[in-house]
Amino acid sequence: MEIELLWFVVTLCITGAIAGITAGLFGNGGGFVVVPALLAVFPFFTPPSQELVKVAIGTSLASIVVSSTRSVMAHHKKGAVDFDILKSWSIWIVLGVIGGIYIASSTSSDGLTVVFAAGVLLYSIYFLFPEFVIRPGVALSMPEGVAKSVLAFVLGGFSALLGIGGGTPMVITMVICQRTIQQAVATAAGVGFLIGLPGAIGFLFMKHPETAILPVGTIGYINIPALVAISIGAIITAPMGAKMAHNFSEKKLKRMFGIYLVIVSSAMFYKAL
Repeated sequence: MEIELLWFVVTLCITGAIAGITAGLFGNGGGFVVVPALLAVFPFFTPPSQELVKVAIGTSLASIVVSSTRSVMAHHKKGAVDFDILKSWSIWIVLGVIGGIYIASSTSSDGLTVVFAAGVLLYSIYFLFPEFVIRPGVALSMPEGVAKSVLAFVLGGFSALLGIGGGTPMVITMVICQRTIQQAVATAAGVGFLIGLPGAIGFLFMKHPETAILPVGTIGYINIPALVAISIGAIITAPMGAKMAHNFSEKKLKRMFGIYLVIVSSAMFYKAL
């Protein structure tokens, strides 16, 4: 039992370390790494349950608060975070998160798994084929008014459903709107915090069936031991990812991450269907 517990802690610390690097490098919060990792690890320590996917999503959102905060701090030292955008988008993002939590609370576990798989597959397009998403010569201004409200609301809601930080669509939006990739990644990390905090609070107080069998240390739909282990790894490595984003080419790393997303999506579709 002690060996299994040690394996659990080490695995999730490594997961947190990888999530921290991706949070700093891509501004995505690390949820794409955390959710599938938790779904792979939890069954070794608790009987299979339809509720495990909600625990994975809730714990991921809580861990994003840590990884995004650490990432924003690292990027802020380089003056890359646009706090004006974060302030003007915040209310609509939070409202979207509330809507996403409501949908998650009334959606079956298999349904959430399919949504996660589809969302991961959609995001993989940006990492594998960025030229299809960000067209050369296309220059727009940051959305304002109704367009900003709708985009921020959808971003918050969809991210809450997936347990991710929502950084990828924010990066795409800012780059299309003539912002540097470094500023886009840095600001997207802040979006992760805006999504992760209310999302984690929502999953913390979300009710689950009295008969549900959840991993030890779970409060609401957040597993505290997993959150601590993942956060330790993320705190250490998020600045590394931020440094890489400012000093190295991202093309090959994005392609590798895109392949990872396709694999994760395929595995999640298989699990649900």
